[in-house]
Amino acid sequence: MHRVMLATVVLAVIPSLAQAQFDVGGHPLVGGPTHQPESTFVPPGTGPALGTDRITQDQIVNEELSEKEIRKAGMRMFSTPFNRFDGYGDGPVNVFDPTSPGGRPTLQDNGTFLRINGLDSQTCMECHSVGSNATVPFTFAVGGAGGSNNNAMFGPTEIDVDDSDGFGYAFYNGRYINPPFLFGAGGVELAAKEMTADLQEFVLVAQQNPGQVIPLVTKGVDFGEIVYTLLGGLDTSAVEGVDEDLVVRPFGRKGDNHSIRQFDLGALPFHLGMQPVETVGEGVDGDGDGVVNEALIGELSALHVFAVTMIKPRVTKGHPPQVAAGRQLFEDLGCAGCHVPELETESNMLGLAFPEVQTDPSANIFMEVNLKHSARFKKNNQGGVTVPLFSDLKRHDMGPELAESFGDALDAQFITARLWGIADTAPYLHDGRALTLTEAIQMHGGEGQAASDAFGALSPDQVVDLLAFLDTLKTPKNPNKELL
Repeated sequence: MHRVMLATVVLAVIPSLAQAQFDVGGHPLVGGPTHQPESTFVPPGTGPALGTDRITQDQIVNEELSEKEIRKAGMRMFSTPFNRFDGYGDGPVNVFDPTSPGGRPTLQDNGTFLRINGLDSQTCMECHSVGSNATVPFTFAVGGAGGSNNNAMFGPTEIDVDDSDGFGYAFYNGRYINPPFLFGAGGVELAAKEMTADLQEFVLVAQQNPGQVIPLVTKGVDFGEIVYTLLGGLDTSAVEGVDEDLVVRPFGRKGDNHSIRQFDLGALPFHLGMQPVETVGEGVDGDGDGVVNEALIGELSALHVFAVTMIKPRVTKGHPPQVAAGRQLFEDLGCAGCHVPELETESNMLGLAFPEVQTDPSANIFMEVNLKHSARFKKNNQGGVTVPLFSDLKRHDMGPELAESFGDALDAQFITARLWGIADTAPYLHDGRALTLTEAIQMHGGEGQAASDAFGALSPDQVVDLLAFLDTLKTPKNPNKELL
């Protein structure tokens, strides 16, 4: 019997070992767990991989650095293989909560990695490095997607590796998550923030008009409706595809992060054991590993800037008549109902905030990024940009066959996958189970069942036309080349 029983999972955020301490500005503090003497050369492995010249929030806010310099600092944070001097890894095992970041055990007591519940890489780039899987060998790209070997195993408490229960499969009650690429993330975040602002405005309208049903339609996407009553307050029981707080969260397979920054605040401690200062506090060693200030506020901001300035995916011409026929089939089958080809923004400027207020995207903006210039989005006639993402940024029930076994109310629900770049990013679906686009379409259930059935009724020539259209949706060429 090879059933693995793990402790109960509790979500938290925590990180790792010894070196000089720094203030929020990245300046060395006197003392610390292990104070390194000044030297003109520090041999590799004897100090933090990030070094001591670290970007600070003050440098960004005071405009001491150009956008390109901030992006480079973000790429460095994204790509640096952290070690224990940086704060990599968790501290001592927390016997009361051994599954949350900060106090997890390591696999076979190796002292470094766990893999089954995070502590699974040294860099962000390890899981985001495939620019195209359509080439052999695959094309490398900083910020790309991940292969199936990069899947994150999130929060399991039980793995039945030899099917001792006789289910006919290896039961696993965690989440198995295939990493998507980051290209075009700025346009996605801007569209989502504008949608959130619209939805929050609808709440005010409802409060000013008690008893009146207020439709929640923003950028052509229907999130249901709300009604406000004087006795019961705001009724959100008819809200669809978004949480009751009406915050559109476009990042994460479940649609659970409203910004790249929020995603990073969870990813750093989970995957790397690196604790953000804005989570645990300045000078606080939250996991008892001997290192403080592991990920500075300015470094999270630089990571945010780096991600949202990545250029958007591209569209190639293909064979125009065939592509046009395939595009029409995409519409006729109902695919575009969820995979909305384009979202139009009202601004081309993405505001980055600290601290973030999820229900108010305009609060605490410290920097704005021009997505036309930085990420090559095309200007629209509304004063904003066109975001050709092929998603409605809404959660949908995809049926029992695709449902996870995490024991969560959202097990069967996933945010609509963005199809831009899909020609280059196999495998498909939330866990990479579909090795081809045909398989991915056939596996749609729940709200996607009708489109899947319609696909199954196509003639062979029509299938070729549809796939020819999808094959024009490519990842960008040489992303981030100006930073390398």
